Amino acid sequence: MNRLVKLRIASASPAEIKPTLIMKPLRIQLKRAYASPSAEDGIRILVDRLWPRGLTKSKAAIDRWLKDVAPSTELRKWFGHDPSRWEEFCRRYEAELSQKSELLSELRTIARKSPLTLLFAARDELHNEAVVLRDFLMR
Repeated sequence: MNRLVKLRIASASPAEIKPTLIMKPLRIQLKRAYASPSAEDGIRILVDRLWPRGLTKSKAAIDRWLKDVAPSTELRKWFGHDPSRWEEFCRRYEAELSQKSELLSELRTIARKSPLTLLFAARDELHNEAVVLRDFLMR
């Protein structure tokens, strides 16, 4: 039986053999910017449009501030961290994200190479832009 398999593979033309691309899984976690950094964080990227109040750059231990991937000022102000607007916020923010393919590709590349921690300042850990961004990147 093994011979048959080997013969079929050997007789296959290059057009019949399709390479399989195995992508490494994305390693993305979320964390409040005010939380202490840890070794498991990997690359720490702040994804807020505004710098977190009262947080010094040294204490934040942020590797990069990617404010261009954050929701637009208009969307951020409209949402106002109101959970009743969450579903609509997600829809609108995802529409904005779909226009930022270069930044998303960069974040995915980072997340395949090492752990990526998306940092946010919001108190609500379930309803913030980092949650939407992570879910969008994972698709």
